[in-house]
Amino acid sequence: MDQGLQNLETSSFYVMLMAYTLCMLFYWAWIGTKKELMGRFATYLTIVGLVANTAAIILRMIIAGRPPLSNSYEFLLSFVWGIIFVYLFIEYRYKLRSLGAFVMPIAFLILMFIIMSMGPEERIAQAIPPALKSKWLTFHVVTAMFSYGAFAISFGLGIMYLLKIGEEGKGKKSNPHGIISRFPALDIIDELSYKVIGFAFPLLTLCIITGAIWANYAWGTYWSWDPKETWSLITWIIYAAYLHARLMYGWKGKRAAWMTVFGFAAVLFTFFGVNYFLPGLHSYAISQPNILV
Repeated sequence: MDQGLQNLETSSFYVMLMAYTLCMLFYWAWIGTKKELMGRFATYLTIVGLVANTAAIILRMIIAGRPPLSNSYEFLLSFVWGIIFVYLFIEYRYKLRSLGAFVMPIAFLILMFIIMSMGPEERIAQAIPPALKSKWLTFHVVTAMFSYGAFAISFGLGIMYLLKIGEEGKGKKSNPHGIISRFPALDIIDELSYKVIGFAFPLLTLCIITGAIWANYAWGTYWSWDPKETWSLITWIIYAAYLHARLMYGWKGKRAAWMTVFGFAAVLFTFFGVNYFLPGLHSYAISQPNILV
């Protein structure tokens, strides 16, 4: 039974990988050719990928008998789910299909990282150490999943803003047949990026708070200046500075766009850089696959 479920989970993973890869290519084709059929295929494939992604997560939960949030493979699978879920909401709510050309490569690269760096043994559900058996860990990782996913969206919006303002800064009108013509107006991109970060920042705050509570449960201290904790705080400060500068000093436009890029770079380093390069309480999972966010 477990082997059958394991095979089904593996199949769901590769369906998800294929769907996300194809939808990325279709988003690129749509933004370059303006053929609506390409855009519809891209959206449909994204939905197929999300369904397969959801199936893989649910199957892992059934197989493991716990929330699938306790090792690097499981979190990355959930991270990708968070990115795609938030993206599809944005596309549906704001009719912003061009954003997919910049968001889907993030999901694709994360999945490539899984394939290239994790062997089959790391992708098999395993027993978890006592430190990870806490509901606070589940809350901690779920808030990280949605906040990181939303920050990936703000990163894509920031790149779009910088590309558009870069072309307009040349002193010539945008090519009506060029890629940039698919982008909405600069003020719309800027405002949407602000809304996305406004959604993600409280979740990041909850992620840090629940992580501290869980750390006290697991290690007897709320904060130990572990590299993961330190970089989580640095990430929080970057986005807090973005919101503060916008609300108090009216920071918008190019400066704000660059802050979304730097903020997401900090998000990536908080997960990948700290987990794999900096020793600490969270890095014990390098030798065994339980990596915390």
